[in-house]
Amino acid sequence: VAPLLFLAAVSLGLQGPLATQYLWDRLGAEYGYSDRNSTESSGCGDGNATADPLRQEVEALVSHWNLYINLGGFFVSLFSVTLFGAWSDSVGRRPALILPTAGMALQTAIYLLVMYLELHVAFFLLGRILSGLTGDYNLILASCFSYVADTSERRARTFRVAILEACLGTAGMVASIGGGQWRKAQGYINPFWLAFAASLAATLYAAFFLRESVKQKKAARLFTLSHYKAVYRLYTAPEHPSSRWKLALYSLAFFLIVTVHFGAKDIYVLYELGFPLCWASDLIGYGSAASYLAYLSSLAGLRLLQLCLEDIWVAEIGLISNIAGLVVISLATTTPLMFTGYGILFLSMAATPVIRSKLSKLVSETEQGALFASVACVEGLCSLVSTGVFNSLYPATLHFMRGFPFLFGAIILLIPAAILGWIQIWDSKHDYNHFQDAPLSP
Repeated sequence: VAPLLFLAAVSLGLQGPLATQYLWDRLGAEYGYSDRNSTESSGCGDGNATADPLRQEVEALVSHWNLYINLGGFFVSLFSVTLFGAWSDSVGRRPALILPTAGMALQTAIYLLVMYLELHVAFFLLGRILSGLTGDYNLILASCFSYVADTSERRARTFRVAILEACLGTAGMVASIGGGQWRKAQGYINPFWLAFAASLAATLYAAFFLRESVKQKKAARLFTLSHYKAVYRLYTAPEHPSSRWKLALYSLAFFLIVTVHFGAKDIYVLYELGFPLCWASDLIGYGSAASYLAYLSSLAGLRLLQLCLEDIWVAEIGLISNIAGLVVISLATTTPLMFTGYGILFLSMAATPVIRSKLSKLVSETEQGALFASVACVEGLCSLVSTGVFNSLYPATLHFMRGFPFLFGAIILLIPAAILGWIQIWDSKHDYNHFQDAPLSP
C-alpha cells in the first residue's frame, strides 16, 4: 500500500502550498497589490518597519480563505472518515481507498477549472468539501495504516508503520522542492496537472492492483449509525478494561506530538525569512528538505534501536531528539546553528509510528478501520489546533523572543514523554506481578 500513499501525499504536497500562493496572486491582483510592493515591505529587517497596509489586507484575506477551506474540509471529513473507516472493517480496505483518492482527483480537477476559467476562489472551498465527503486525505491515511495492521505481524508492525510515514516524508520532500521550482518556471497549471495525475494514479492503483487485506469480508450497510457506534465503543467498551485508558492516553500523546510537529512546520519559513537568519529561497528549500529528511533518518534509527530497546524507549529517544532540536532552533541566530537544529531532529519522527502500532495492538483485527479513522480525525484536529496556536503565538512573541514558539513546543513534548514512560513502567510492573502470581509448574 506504500506506493498509493506516496502518490496521494505527492498530490496533497503539491496542492497545499501552490493553492495558497495562487490565492495570494489572485486576491493580490484583485486588490491592486503586486510583487513590486513586496520588495519594499518584505525585506529582511529588524521587524520594526511599518508593514504595507495593502499587503496586510491581502495576507488577511488569504489567511481567511485558507481557514474557510481547511475548516470546510475538516468538518465534512470528520463524519465521512469515521463512517467509511468503520465500514471498511466489514467490506474491505479497497473501497475506502478508491473513494478518497477519487475525491482528491475531483478536488484537483475543480482547482484546475478555477485557474483555467478564472472562477471565484470560493470554488476552492467547493472542491475541498466534495473531497471531504469522500473522506479526504485523512481517510487515505486511516485506510493505509489499517491495511498495514491487517497484513503485518505484531512484532514487525511498528517498522511497517514507520515505512508508511517515511513515504509521507519522501513525498513531501519531492512535492515541496519540485513544486516550488516548477511554479517559478511554468506557473500553476502544470504542477496541478501532476497533482491530478498522481491522485488519478492512486485511484487506479487501488482499484486494479491493490490486493484486499481484510480476510473475512461481509456485506454491510454504509449509511447507518452502527459505524459511528463502533468508533465510540473503542473508547468506552474495549475488549480489555485496561485498554480504555491506554487508548485515551496514547491518543492524547499522539495529539500533542503531531500538533507540535505541524505547528513548528507552519512557522519554519517565516522564522527563516526574518532577521537575523534572512534566508533566501534556495536556503529555505534546503531547510525544507532537511526537515523532511527526518522521516527517513527516523526510519533507519528506529530499525537500529529496535535491536536493543523496546518500542516505547525508542519513542522516548525520538521525543528527546525532537525536544533538543526545537530548543536549538529556538535559539538559532546563524545558518549553521539552524541546520544543527535540523540535524538534531534526525530521530524526531520515531515516536508517532510507535504510538500508531501500540494503538493498533489494543484493538481486535475487526476494529482496525474504526481505530485508524479516529486517529485520522485526531490528526485533522491537530492541523487546525496547531495552525491557530502557533500562528498566533509567533507574532505575539516576536518582541521578546522570535523562537519562543519552538521552545513552547519543546515544553509541550515533555507531556507525551511522561505519558509514554508512565504507561511502560505500569506495564512492566503489571507483567512482573502477573509473573509472581502465576502458579509454578510441577
